[in-house]
Amino acid sequence: MSAESVFPRLEPLLPRISKPVQYVGGELNATVKDWDEASVRWALMYPDAYEVGLPNQGVMILYEILNELPDVLAERTYAVWPDLEALMREHDVPQFTVDGHRPVKAFDLFGISFATELGYTNMLTALDLAGIPLHAKDRTEADPIVVAGGHAAFNPEPIADFVDAAVLGDGEEAVLEITEIVKNWKAEGSPGGRDEVLTRLAETGGVYIPRFYDVEYLPDGRIQRVVPNRDRVPYRVFKRTTMDLDAWPYPKQPLVPLAESVHERMSVEIFRGCTRGCRFCQAGMITRPVRERSIEGIGAMVQKGLAATGFEEVGLLSLSSADHSEIAEITKGLADRYEGTNTGLSLPSTRVDAFNIDLANELSRNGRRSGLTFAPEGGSERMRRVINKMVSEEDLIRTVSAAFSNGWRQVKLYFMCGLPTEEDEDVLQIAEMAKNVIRAGRQASGRNDVRCTISIGGFVPKPHTPFQWAAQCAPDVVDDRLRKLREAVNSDRSLGRNIGMRYHDGKPSLIEGLLSRGDRRIGKVIEAVWRDGGRFDGWSEHFSYDRWTTMAARELEPLGVDLAWYTTREREELEVLPWDHLDSGLDKEWLWADWQDALDEREQDDCRWTPCFDCGVCPAMGTDIEVGPTGRKLLPISPVGVGSPVKNPTLTP
Repeated sequence: MSAESVFPRLEPLLPRISKPVQYVGGELNATVKDWDEASVRWALMYPDAYEVGLPNQGVMILYEILNELPDVLAERTYAVWPDLEALMREHDVPQFTVDGHRPVKAFDLFGISFATELGYTNMLTALDLAGIPLHAKDRTEADPIVVAGGHAAFNPEPIADFVDAAVLGDGEEAVLEITEIVKNWKAEGSPGGRDEVLTRLAETGGVYIPRFYDVEYLPDGRIQRVVPNRDRVPYRVFKRTTMDLDAWPYPKQPLVPLAESVHERMSVEIFRGCTRGCRFCQAGMITRPVRERSIEGIGAMVQKGLAATGFEEVGLLSLSSADHSEIAEITKGLADRYEGTNTGLSLPSTRVDAFNIDLANELSRNGRRSGLTFAPEGGSERMRRVINKMVSEEDLIRTVSAAFSNGWRQVKLYFMCGLPTEEDEDVLQIAEMAKNVIRAGRQASGRNDVRCTISIGGFVPKPHTPFQWAAQCAPDVVDDRLRKLREAVNSDRSLGRNIGMRYHDGKPSLIEGLLSRGDRRIGKVIEAVWRDGGRFDGWSEHFSYDRWTTMAARELEPLGVDLAWYTTREREELEVLPWDHLDSGLDKEWLWADWQDALDEREQDDCRWTPCFDCGVCPAMGTDIEVGPTGRKLLPISPVGVGSPVKNPTLTP
């Protein structure tokens, strides 16, 4: 396969499309290496538009790690908008990378990172445009090995027909191991063909090869068992866990987008994992145990990242950043260091019980004072016991009162609708909570211009969580509750005019639920939707609920199952779930017990600070919680000039 640039064919098409700059490449810190000097070549994809995909930390980290190897090359590709897709088909331009504009089909490996299942149709578009057979069984040695990763890869069964391999968990060490196996196989003359290299990957125990496993079904449609269909293949595949984050300080040279993107900032992951135990949260469950990056490591990454990019905002990222055991020292140290510059700090949404005004003041000291964001998730205290998000309304009111009295004027609250055991009244209490926030804000600030925005998403049961057995709420029920909530918010205009409400209807959530907990039979639905024009299903303007329901009915009815069977049906304890052979480290019996605790409205403490609850991760993965505090400080240094990031940080014990 030729690896010559397709840009001469692409360039004439760019004036005819929207946002052509997203396809030209050449971003600050991008890498283009000599094709012929590389022994292994990766094309990395985030299956969404450039503006969403470029800031993705997972792809950016793997891109840099691979390109640091002298004989390995990695380039990036993103989903192309329908306007360019049509022209590419008309003018025979294949799916290309934005770095070297090389055909994706020419690479040895095609790695796709799925943060959400709604990106599956975009993967099929990319495969088809690349000239790679959609079905893994039809590929030859002339085609790349298609590898799925990201959170959705913890149940890759719905896309089992389309991917050659899937990696569960952290990718830093996994991509290096995969690269080494492919390199050696190629150096030996590719013995045994594609089948042999996939077998070598499977033998590691940490790479799942779907076609090496057979699925047997019971007459009622449930799975009877999933078993390997050849020797050298393990019965269970384990997730990868990178323990020492300081040993992996990536990205060192973050990419700076050419076009507007969803995150215009330099981000540092300050820790990975979460043990709060929110029962709805797949990310918190599958990324256990907690691993903190040290204060020195964070300081060095911030310094290098700012110097390499010129960004003026630093995002301190994790699932619950205020839970870092030294978050106060980190934020104060960084605020001191960058005082007098234009460098601001930000956290993603913060738990009410981990927030304090000192922390907020440090975050806003050098930047603009934006709104504060909290995620109670459930509107009623009963609901918060069910989901194990133990934040009282009193705690919330006390926190926002302190914020409003210290000059903040805006609060955003995140909730979910359609949670297990939820009733109308649980959702309606969101309105009362928002009104109480406005009342408290007016009293604390002495002003009437305080605002509260409530943002509501539909609940989707996810694999490897205590809610993996739960029945999903029907879209019409979700929509009816949201309608009643909107009426309740507006029932008192004196308060309602200060309350904003943002929400998605229940239909996309139901389809996400189908893809989240589906098995291999769902692959037929995905392909049918794609062939019917399905693209960018994560975007409301492109998503078609009717298309998904029509194709689900057409493809699933002959198999004796339907959309409701996968979504609104509650699972039983002993049912074999499609992902049971994929080991996240979590003990299934522990997850079931936690599901029963949810139904009994019993909460569970954070195991970072209490005795172990035997979830199974630490012994199963051979890991342990890695947590401070270290007692070290991040000393400030004088900036080189106003608006400039400082240089040569001094870090001392």
